[in-house]
Amino acid sequence: MSLRRDRGFSLLEMLIVVAIGFIVASMTVMGMIPVMKSNDTTTAYNYTLTTMRRARDQAAGDMRTYVLQFTAPGTITVTQSISASGTCQIPATGPVLITTVLPPDVTFHIETGVPTSNSAAPTTPDAFGTAANAIDFDQGYTPGSTTICFNPDGTATDALGNTNNGVVYLGQPGNLYSMRAITLWGSTGRLRGWRLYNNSGVNSWTQQ
Repeated sequence: MSLRRDRGFSLLEMLIVVAIGFIVASMTVMGMIPVMKSNDTTTAYNYTLTTMRRARDQAAGDMRTYVLQFTAPGTITVTQSISASGTCQIPATGPVLITTVLPPDVTFHIETGVPTSNSAAPTTPDAFGTAANAIDFDQGYTPGSTTICFNPDGTATDALGNTNNGVVYLGQPGNLYSMRAITLWGSTGRLRGWRLYNNSGVNSWTQQ
């Protein structure tokens, strides 16, 4: 008559299984870090573009002027202008419509390596400025302005009524190819998104 002995896992076998599990989990997490960082940049870009569109559309819908203010490293505020004349008021003193904060690893800044010419290819986005300022609105009047007035007629101006064209850059510090940009055409309020790519060894902006 044979005896049957029930046998479980030894402590050593269990430790080996646990160790393998930790290794696989670590490899998975390390592989996901670049994806998570890329998602943060995309989120920041979408937040910025959506906030600018909301300010423009709200101005037209409410028949009021709204002031959009960029604050480094990563905050956008949209405030109603309540000046007696109905024109752009800077700083605006009306109620705050939106406060947008970018993910902490994404900021308004410029990385070395982005195009800096507004005349020779590859140019800055829509050939606005020379990438000297991360927040660079009011081109032609006060370049480097961080404030935009969105008006009921769909235009974007500065406090003096000048057409406000410009660009804002954002990305992850130290990561050149995370860079994104959004341009504004003040005469129509048109917004365009851009992403930096390396095309055959040349860094250039491509419209999104």
